[in-house]
Amino acid sequence: MRLLLKFNLIFLIVFIAGVLGAGKVSHDLLQRNAKQEVLDHARLTMEKASAIRSYTQDQIRPLLETQMKYTFLPQTVPAYSATEVLATLSKTFPEYTYKEATLNPTNPRDRAVDWEADIVNRFRNQGDGPALKEFVGERESGTGRALYIARPLRITNGACLACHSTVEAAPRTLIDKYGPANGFGWQMNEVIGAQVVSVPMSVPLARADQAFRVFMISLVGIFVAIGVVLNLMLYLLVIRPVTKLSKLANRVSLGELDAPPFPVRGRDEIGTLAQSFTRMRHSLDQAMKMLEPETA
Repeated sequence: MRLLLKFNLIFLIVFIAGVLGAGKVSHDLLQRNAKQEVLDHARLTMEKASAIRSYTQDQIRPLLETQMKYTFLPQTVPAYSATEVLATLSKTFPEYTYKEATLNPTNPRDRAVDWEADIVNRFRNQGDGPALKEFVGERESGTGRALYIARPLRITNGACLACHSTVEAAPRTLIDKYGPANGFGWQMNEVIGAQVVSVPMSVPLARADQAFRVFMISLVGIFVAIGVVLNLMLYLLVIRPVTKLSKLANRVSLGELDAPPFPVRGRDEIGTLAQSFTRMRHSLDQAMKMLEPETA
């Protein structure tokens, strides 16, 4: 097997191993980064909802207490405000959704669907272990794969029970607006629902796949360019001079003492080999000349 072929076989093995290894590492890294980007967007949306809830509870509700005596204003409810604001946002970004999914809601639009009810029950069925403060998962939506983040809605403020403990204790204005059928029987420290933010994964994952393809094409291109350059260097600096030296040595070994000398260029290993061959040839010529009178 020729030296150049051996070199290319070894280079091909290194090339395949390098591309596969780099491809696996880069693909996993890009996918993780894409999912982390989606998760960051989801957490940002969740924090926006929490900020709206706090603003409504601390600043809007006290201003409307007088009006609440005569008519129920849902704008004073933190859950309503957060849902309304983020619903406005979803008109521009329909794939981004926010919902305060509740098992027994006052407002029917907040009722948890099957997969949301599973999340709520997971928060409710924690037993005596540490409280689960956040849950992250993936699901198929109408627009493709989506990542969702959920946090429990727990009754920690006794003021909430003024409207949701019993029908008799609830404000008459609330009953007039939503009726007496839903949103009652809540208890202190009970998980009654979950804040659920859903963010699409298709765009970040598509960007990750595109970046992966560009990286792999670039990597293959670099390997091919390196292979071409190394083959050219190996041929010019090693293969060609060694082949010439081998042919000249073969001619000399067959008795062609008039073969042209091998030109010595450079001080590298090939140059050293050429110098050694030239000295050996001169020594052989001298020995042949010394033997000529004796044979005569």
